[in-house]
Amino acid sequence: MAQVYDVVIVGGGGVGSAIAYFLTAHPEFRGTVAVVERDPTYANCSTTRSAGSVRQQFSTPANIELSKFGAHFLKHIGDYLAVDGEVPQISFRENGYLFLASESGRAVLEQNHAVQKAHGADNVLLPPSSLAERFPWLNTEGLALGSLGLSNEGWFDPYALLQGYKRKARAQGAIYLSDEVVAVARRGGRILGVTLKSAGGVACGHMVDAAGPFGGAVAALAGVALPVRPRKRFVYVFDCRAPVEGCPLLIDPTGVWVRPEGRQFICGVSPDESDDPDCEDLELDYRQWEEIVWPTLAARIPAFEAVKLTNAWAGHYDYNTVDQNAILGPHPEIGNLLFANGFSGHGIQQSPAVGRAITELILYGGYRSIELSVFAYSEERLSGRRPVRELNVV
Repeated sequence: MAQVYDVVIVGGGGVGSAIAYFLTAHPEFRGTVAVVERDPTYANCSTTRSAGSVRQQFSTPANIELSKFGAHFLKHIGDYLAVDGEVPQISFRENGYLFLASESGRAVLEQNHAVQKAHGADNVLLPPSSLAERFPWLNTEGLALGSLGLSNEGWFDPYALLQGYKRKARAQGAIYLSDEVVAVARRGGRILGVTLKSAGGVACGHMVDAAGPFGGAVAALAGVALPVRPRKRFVYVFDCRAPVEGCPLLIDPTGVWVRPEGRQFICGVSPDESDDPDCEDLELDYRQWEEIVWPTLAARIPAFEAVKLTNAWAGHYDYNTVDQNAILGPHPEIGNLLFANGFSGHGIQQSPAVGRAITELILYGGYRSIELSVFAYSEERLSGRRPVRELNVV
């Protein structure tokens, strides 16, 4: 007889484990939870290979609200994830984001700032003179404005957060299965269960697709089209002898980003859409560093003209090819199939709010904390007719 769980979560990375934590923590949930994770080492997991950052500087209100709760969760993590008095050490560095804009981008930055302030984000607009005073190492040539997060923005250890979710979820009764979903049993408008590569059949009351870059492939097993693909991103690590004190996570108008990592710095850039194929491997490519990232950083921060590249790694975005925003909630015709996919680089920072949101959907059939229906799976949205437009994509 097949094992039966009330909820089967496919994918045990940051998002999947956040869902497992919030479900098992909720006083009104009395069911059983199984998390299926094909790579229990998490060596190639998107969470592990992410830059582990959180910001409120989005243009979409729902994204702002998602990450506001993310920052709150990180700052009060002991209230949520402590086990036997042991609190995950996530090393949250609240050093802010700094979005820079040229004259052509000024209006968008000002518009985004107004939306962010209306939703409680703590950031400030700085003209070039103020930027130069606050960051004397910054070349302000060509800049019209900067937007700096003053609180609730920064970076943290994503692997430590993932392990904190997992440890607490297991302590609360969640079962983690080191296995891979190879088939999904569906009868009309209902998911009956999944078939695991090693363990065989598992029946479920709800199935949650939280499979990260492979969320589209998992959905396809249920006969559902989900526009989520694995897209590769590179992170480059370098040393700089000259001091660059108080550097936030800086985003140049070109999209090149950089931030401190201990005594070193990490950086990267999203590729042009024409040079961003679906990709499952993690092979490194240094062209972006040599042709785009380093030249741009050296021009913006002169101290970076003399640096030493010391390391690099690649990871995958669970890339929503329609609008690069999350796809959340139930399938419109398969009510017990829920999506938590397509974050396109925002997954780990939004994982606390997503874990809580999916829990609310399973328990109540609707959102209680943050209204997130803008991210619903709908034919109109995912066909491209009514996409969710996020202007602050990094």
